[in-house]
Amino acid sequence: MENRTGDQGTKNFRKIGTIAEIAIAGISGLALALTALFVCVAPLTGQIAGRRDFVVYWATGQQLVHHANPYDGETMMRIERGAGLPAGYGVLFMRNPPWGLLLALPLGFVGLLVGTLLWSIALLACLLGSVRMLWQLHGRPDNQLHWIGYSFAPALVCLIAGQSSLFALLGFVLFLRFHQARPFLAGASLWLCALKPHLFLPFGLVLLIWIVVSRSYKLLLGGVAAMGTGCAAVYLLDPGAWAQYSQMMRLSGIQKEFIPCVSVVLRLWTNPQLTWLQYVPSVLGCGWALAYFWPRRRVWDWLKNGSLVVLVSIVSAPYCWLFDQVLAIPALLDAAYRTRFKSVSAAVALASLLIEIELVCNVNLPSVLFLWTAPAWLAWYLVACAMEIRIGDVSTQWNRSETPNR
Repeated sequence: MENRTGDQGTKNFRKIGTIAEIAIAGISGLALALTALFVCVAPLTGQIAGRRDFVVYWATGQQLVHHANPYDGETMMRIERGAGLPAGYGVLFMRNPPWGLLLALPLGFVGLLVGTLLWSIALLACLLGSVRMLWQLHGRPDNQLHWIGYSFAPALVCLIAGQSSLFALLGFVLFLRFHQARPFLAGASLWLCALKPHLFLPFGLVLLIWIVVSRSYKLLLGGVAAMGTGCAAVYLLDPGAWAQYSQMMRLSGIQKEFIPCVSVVLRLWTNPQLTWLQYVPSVLGCGWALAYFWPRRRVWDWLKNGSLVVLVSIVSAPYCWLFDQVLAIPALLDAAYRTRFKSVSAAVALASLLIEIELVCNVNLPSVLFLWTAPAWLAWYLVACAMEIRIGDVSTQWNRSETPNR
């Protein structure tokens, strides 16, 4: 009787899991389709405002090919206005470190519409390639959970706005794939992560200590080689890039912007004039990362443990926009594959769809609402992992209870 009850419970559990997977695929497919439609139609209708970040990269590329200052406010404003960016935005610059200028350079050789198409294809390739590699790294599981990554709201926001955070995601996933078999290439791939260095502070600290502990100096050599080559190439393009970038950051007024993340809100609530307060969460995140890494240093798993460290790095970053949270995909997929409650995974897909609908439909939501997205991804990850542990305990107890009847 107990065996029949257990079999029926197992069947019901599997049926719920199947329904949840279908829901994930359907919801995620709809979100991705909405984004693809917007990305394809917007350039044809002249709606450039929604892709303002791409316009900034394109304008920067136009300056670079003419060996002009990519941080010249007057010239950049003229190019951006000519590209259709509304005057309400003011002049915008690339805030990536100067080595990121190489990313915008190819856009200087093409026009606006062609550049939009090529940039969108590149970003989409980053997303599809990253999620597929993560699926392969997890053993090619036979389910639909990878759709969570394809339709993750911050990733779709990157596609809509033309943001470069997807390149950073690709760099991190390439590191996960090659850090054992091809460490030099894995280190070189971290150049893409260095496009957004403020998002990897706890991760970077753990990585340096891990390199020393595991003596993975080829990986360090690859990173140094990539960074050195990138900086040398930028110097050839614009010898004054670093000084120009420094001046732009001082005068851009970024300290006065409201960025919906924990660190910025902490500063604004405490003392808006003390910029260093934004780095307090990062310092705490680094302390947690060290405490988390050291007991596991001999059995450290970058796919599992490293993804969590990056997730904490996002939450504690000195500043982080919604699109930067695309770096949470490896951790969320890891948790989704580990938990047996597929309905929990469907919640992430549904949340992504709701955010996407609001953005595509141009619903003006208060920026403060996005303050909670990064902590929400972390909370979901912890809940999903806790459910995996609890299910394992229940399964063990069930097997023990059946033993006398065998």
